[in-house]
Amino acid sequence: MKTNVQWRRRTVWGLLALLIAWGLFQGFRPQAVEVDVGSASRAALRVVLEQEGRTRVLDRYVVTAPVAGYARRIRLDVGQSVERGALLAELEPVRAEALDPRRRAEAQARIAAAESGVSATEQRSKAAASSADLAQAELQRVRALRLQGHVSAAAEDRAASEAQRSAAELRSAQFAVASARHELEAARTTLRFAGSASSNERVAVRSPVAGRVLKVAHKSEGTVSNGQPLVEIGNPGALEVEVDLLSADAVRIHPGTRVVFERWGGEGVLEGVVRVIEPAGFTKVSALGVEEQRVWVIVAFTSPASQWQRLGDGYRVEASFIVWEGQDILQIPASALFRDGDGWAVFVLEHGKAVKRGVEVGQRTGLSAQVVSGIQSGERVINHPDDRVREGVSVAAR
Repeated sequence: MKTNVQWRRRTVWGLLALLIAWGLFQGFRPQAVEVDVGSASRAALRVVLEQEGRTRVLDRYVVTAPVAGYARRIRLDVGQSVERGALLAELEPVRAEALDPRRRAEAQARIAAAESGVSATEQRSKAAASSADLAQAELQRVRALRLQGHVSAAAEDRAASEAQRSAAELRSAQFAVASARHELEAARTTLRFAGSASSNERVAVRSPVAGRVLKVAHKSEGTVSNGQPLVEIGNPGALEVEVDLLSADAVRIHPGTRVVFERWGGEGVLEGVVRVIEPAGFTKVSALGVEEQRVWVIVAFTSPASQWQRLGDGYRVEASFIVWEGQDILQIPASALFRDGDGWAVFVLEHGKAVKRGVEVGQRTGLSAQVVSGIQSGERVINHPDDRVREGVSVAAR
């Protein structure tokens, strides 16, 4: 009996020891690292540069005021069609300024002064005329006496000189009268045309081409200066897209590069080609306050106009410049790549183990990368490998 009890005790303690040893073995045994797994596959691959742009009319005409003047109200509305030579605006001469009571009284006082000046000059003109008549009569008498030998030649000369001086004074007085009358007329004109149009003459501004009104820069009537924009005219049926790219991205494209517009507001996908890459860049401050060198790239639509006719001038579009594309390209997730010396490497999942494999990478996008060599289609690779993933480590797909 005692022997059986001891045997049972030994058996229980043995089982307990075996369970503890098993638990310790399981606790300290290396566990497989859970990882995200992707696969190498063959599919189409496209490398693109994406940037927002805006549409613009191909030929835009800004009609300006040919002279300074007073513009009548422009009756045109944005979007209205106009023919070549159609009347766009009318310009009048600049209107006279209005006079307040004080300045009106000053103008009336200037008129009174001018009238007095005219009267004074007319009296001086009459006096000069009398002197001239007297001098001329004296000259005639002296010449008659000279013929009879009663006066000398010197007396005749003095009489002729006096007649000439009197005639000159008369002409000067007549000029003074004319000048005073002009000053009076100017003073009266200032008062007469104060606050009203000075003339009925008008300058017609006409459309240089047939098109539609894109913008009315000066709708209401008012004074305009020489060269001030009045109306913008263009043909919305002839559109192109302007996109500002980083200069480092602009050097990767060239005239003729294919462009795709996928998110433009309408159905379907629009296509175009790069027409011009402007040779001069400009500085632009980004939303983060960083100065960037950017370049304007002009894109022409190649899709039929019926597909993008709902677009207008200044509409926002998202352009994708296709830098490179290919079909049946072996590719893996770009997140699986990591630097290994001067090259690239990935961890391949083989029999539950992580195996490092050097690869040669070709074209890359934000999500995928082309594999030239080092891996086969269908092999599984580890995405975002961290410091726990090493050569030979057991891994398990999460």
